[in-house]
Amino acid sequence: MFVYLDNSATTKPYKEVIDVMVKYMQTYYGNPSSLHSMGLDAERAIKEARKIIANSIKAKDEEIYFTSGGTEADNMAIFGAAQARRRRGNKIITSKIEHPAVLETCKNLEVLGFKVEYIPVDCNGIIDLSALREALDEQTILISVMQINNELGSIQPITEIAEMKSNAEKKLKTEILLHIDAVQSFGKLPINVKDSSIDLITISGHKIHGPKGVGALYIRKGLNIKPYLYGGGQERGLRSGTENVPAIAGFGVAVDLYMKNFEKRMETIQSVRNYLEECICSEIKDIRINSPKDGSPAILNVSFLGVRGEVILHTLEQSNIYVSTGSACSSKKRGQSHVLEAIGLSNTEIEGAIRFSFSEFNTIEEMDYVLINLKNAVDKFRKLGSFR
Repeated sequence: MFVYLDNSATTKPYKEVIDVMVKYMQTYYGNPSSLHSMGLDAERAIKEARKIIANSIKAKDEEIYFTSGGTEADNMAIFGAAQARRRRGNKIITSKIEHPAVLETCKNLEVLGFKVEYIPVDCNGIIDLSALREALDEQTILISVMQINNELGSIQPITEIAEMKSNAEKKLKTEILLHIDAVQSFGKLPINVKDSSIDLITISGHKIHGPKGVGALYIRKGLNIKPYLYGGGQERGLRSGTENVPAIAGFGVAVDLYMKNFEKRMETIQSVRNYLEECICSEIKDIRINSPKDGSPAILNVSFLGVRGEVILHTLEQSNIYVSTGSACSSKKRGQSHVLEAIGLSNTEIEGAIRFSFSEFNTIEEMDYVLINLKNAVDKFRKLGSFR
């Protein structure tokens, strides 16, 4: 049996996504900036994908800008907003458990003279709203928060944060932008920009069975940020460079398919996740469930005390079971998870952490197979003493 449980890192593309990408590589391969018919065919594909993605979050077509992925979209949002507003203020607020695409961008802005305040989180990975409220001042120009944490599955109170931001704007008589990293939440939680005061939203293609190498940034209409890439003026001057037409077309198809039967899909994912959690709790001793009960239905983070998560990962891999020890974007770097550290876990709990992340294609039968192999691996290495 083959079981893939690393869907927070990337997902398997839908067949329809692959088919449309092949079409735009083999047949409709014109440059969308060209004036001939092949260029116009490519341009139409981009327009159609833009429309689909805009509709999925109730935005306008012209508010969607294509990028090379979530990382570029995060960089574009934060650098662009900071540079456009540096004469008005120099303070950026984010949390301690953000994705490296946000944290590393903020560190670079600190070198450029910006002040960044990293708000702590509680034991469930939820941002401290009182600390956020205190951090807001006249110099604040941007708040950047991840809606669903990629390691824990914690869901941030975006509505409350948006309201807090709006109240601070009125009180301080200034504009504060709110950027949401929705890479893990897009397609899993409903997003409606009409009902919120969110200014910027990052999404990614390969987390929803679309292609890698493509993402998008929602920028509220009327909001001006500095371009991140300069060149031929594509994407209405904000993101120069020839558009990746096959990937963008595939992204549009993935969003269209993923948003259909939304509730049924999420119920399936939730039931499979809950089943595995219940089985682990009943069959394996000395564990810690790190994911909050009201977190994302697609993520389950568990610490198996007395063993190394990396050892368990490679043992499961031998049985064709694929899991993760944390964020794929930083898993090859040395050092412990900054997310698990921020919620107060001990070194032993961090060392033994495994992330299971689910898709609509996972089944209860697969979870039974995972449990058997997981229990055998944990028991084996506890007896051997994997920390020796």
